[in-house]
Amino acid sequence: MPQPEKELNPDASPPEWFGAELRYWRKRQPGLTAAQLGPMVQVSPSVISKIEKGVYRCSRDLAERLDVVLGTGGVLFRAWGMVFGDADKKRDDADSARRRPAEGAIQVPQGRMLDRETSAQLPGSLSSVDRRAFLAATSLGAIAPIDLAHLVAPTAPPELPKRIRPTELEQLRHIADGIHRWDNAQGGGGLVGDFASRSMEWAVRLLSIDCPARLRSELLAGVARLGIVAGATHFDAYAHDEARIAFKIASECAEEAGDWWLRAQTFSFLARQAIWIGDPDEGLTYAEKGLVRSDRLTPTIQATLHSARARAFGKMHDVQGTLAAVGAADDVFAHSNPTEDPAWMHYYDEAQHHGDTAHALWDLAIHADQDPGRAAERFATAVAGHGDNYARSRGISATKLASLVMAKGDPTQAIAIGHQALNDVGRLTSRRAVDDLKELRRFAGHHRKLDEAAHLRQRITTTLQA
Repeated sequence: MPQPEKELNPDASPPEWFGAELRYWRKRQPGLTAAQLGPMVQVSPSVISKIEKGVYRCSRDLAERLDVVLGTGGVLFRAWGMVFGDADKKRDDADSARRRPAEGAIQVPQGRMLDRETSAQLPGSLSSVDRRAFLAATSLGAIAPIDLAHLVAPTAPPELPKRIRPTELEQLRHIADGIHRWDNAQGGGGLVGDFASRSMEWAVRLLSIDCPARLRSELLAGVARLGIVAGATHFDAYAHDEARIAFKIASECAEEAGDWWLRAQTFSFLARQAIWIGDPDEGLTYAEKGLVRSDRLTPTIQATLHSARARAFGKMHDVQGTLAAVGAADDVFAHSNPTEDPAWMHYYDEAQHHGDTAHALWDLAIHADQDPGRAAERFATAVAGHGDNYARSRGISATKLASLVMAKGDPTQAIAIGHQALNDVGRLTSRRAVDDLKELRRFAGHHRKLDEAAHLRQRITTTLQA
């Protein structure tokens, strides 16, 4: 028998009041548990329970997703601004401007709701129901200009079909392809990431819909594919928790569908994310898991996993392990045949392969005093081979090449390459690309006597501030 949920005290503190509001709206969805709600908004089930108890700080983006899933009309997002907004130091100036009431506006005093010192409710103070009505009816609109975005934003999640049809499977494919294109051309931030989140929430809901047995595997594969591209988008924007959840959902769906190709691709991305955030050992483990039953994988898919292994060894500064993994990746990629690969693997072409393996060799050149020429040659091949549809990959490879040459070669040549990279990276919304630019700026700082290096550093700074 399930344990009864803990009774909440909404007057104890602002976070606990927010948690009580979340539970109120969740309970309006009959039978919806905190454990079920978590995956629907791309967080772990325990996070919802902790927010409801007031012991976990809800993020701004999560509040927006909860509004969409629970159909609150934006109540939780507006409540988030009142409860947590003041703690966001980055918005202090903007918050101060918003808090100055416009002429003729209603002035709302800070009442006991925002007082952390006592849980007692003063006579005449707003009850939870009154607060909810205030948020739903007037809220910040009383003291700030009307936000037109709320007038056009959906107040409820998209209506779901009563039964899965081929139409939904086609939509899954088109959405995944679209996110993949936008992510590679523009980066994973901004609208691309937001659309990926909303699409993933819709896809996860599809899993609970009645589905004919003949379509079940295809549905699972479709959600897995979308989970991979959504996770990759969040990874690029450094929304790592969201990325990890999307990848895990993709992995489970691929396993249940019996799709070894999608399973391997999921582990490839989990490996890359772990390596990027500083855990190459975990990344190596993921890559090895992806290579289980490699006889069932195409050479191209095998190459992605061996490239991930190489990047893990590179971060560990393991020269022999890196070179062996790069060699293994090259060997299997030499047998790559696009006609044998699923359509979603076509991005992994010669340019992508050279860029991926070059990253591993870059670490050896910078940190293990190995020949920089091997990495430089591969990065140059990647830059030349990537078209505008893969502007992010081209920009990142060019940035890493510029850093490598700046550190180990001719700084004048590196400066020219760096300016070329900025032409791509300056248009992206990619946190990974931003970090690589900061790295290039540090390397350029080693050549302070060169006016051209100072100019490149200034251009990088201007680009990062734009």
